[in-house]
Amino acid sequence: MSRILVGGLDIETTGLDKSDHRVIEIAVSIRDLMTGERLGGFEQRFNPRRSIDAKAQAVHGISLADLHGCPLWEDQADRIHRILSKCSVLVGHNGIEFDFPFLDAEFKRAGLKLPEVYQFDTMQEGRWACEDGKIPRLGELAYACGFDYDTEKAHSALYDTELMIDCFFYAREKYNLFQIPDLIVESNKVV
Repeated sequence: MSRILVGGLDIETTGLDKSDHRVIEIAVSIRDLMTGERLGGFEQRFNPRRSIDAKAQAVHGISLADLHGCPLWEDQADRIHRILSKCSVLVGHNGIEFDFPFLDAEFKRAGLKLPEVYQFDTMQEGRWACEDGKIPRLGELAYACGFDYDTEKAHSALYDTELMIDCFFYAREKYNLFQIPDLIVESNKVV
């Protein structure tokens, strides 16, 4: 049976400026677009070889001591690129404004580029989740989809990825939202 793969992903970084800061954690959840079945995933922390901004650390709770002994991004870039290249769609919450450009900058440092696949942003497309139509935080999207949002686990790349991709598939099935254009589905990789 052929499958169209969706890669839900989230990153944590040393700060907000992709030209100067680095990815320190990534999580990817690979799912079948039609069924939502989890087919695999990847989670890794990285030594950024630089300091972590205090504001960033306050959000994700990752310290330099937590990254001692972790590989460099450059040492894992090919592997991550291969994983993402298998996907027809990449999904992120704030992916268009943050995760995807940040990943592209990291890949460029390693002589690669972010795979050219359809990018979907549950934050940008999730205005239906808030009564006033504002762009939802992940917790607000989770609440609208009937999922609990654990503030103690929040901002771990793996927790955020799994919750976000669960919301993506729930909204597709329950509300017929978060749809991928047929043209993208028909013209993309099927494995």
